[in-house]
Amino acid sequence: MTDDATTAAGATGTLGYEQARDELIEVVRRLEAGGTTLEESLALWERGEELAKVCRHWLEGARARLDAALAGPADARENDGTAADNG
Repeated sequence: MTDDATTAAGATGTLGYEQARDELIEVVRRLEAGGTTLEESLALWERGEELAKVCRHWLEGARARLDAALAGPADARENDGTAADNG
């Protein structure tokens, strides 16, 4: 039996955050439900680890973009002399 989780393993790098998150939720659901062989459980676990890495990558990228966006306006105000003096 070919498992969608193992056949899709090569496509991990092309997944968006929501796709990876949704698939990870399904992997966890299947693992928690039980009824799979040891081999199937290991394949699901490995797929879950790959999906978690994809999600972490997207979240780290989003955090970096937010940090840059939040830092950007403050840097611009400091450079043009309009930043409030807190001292």
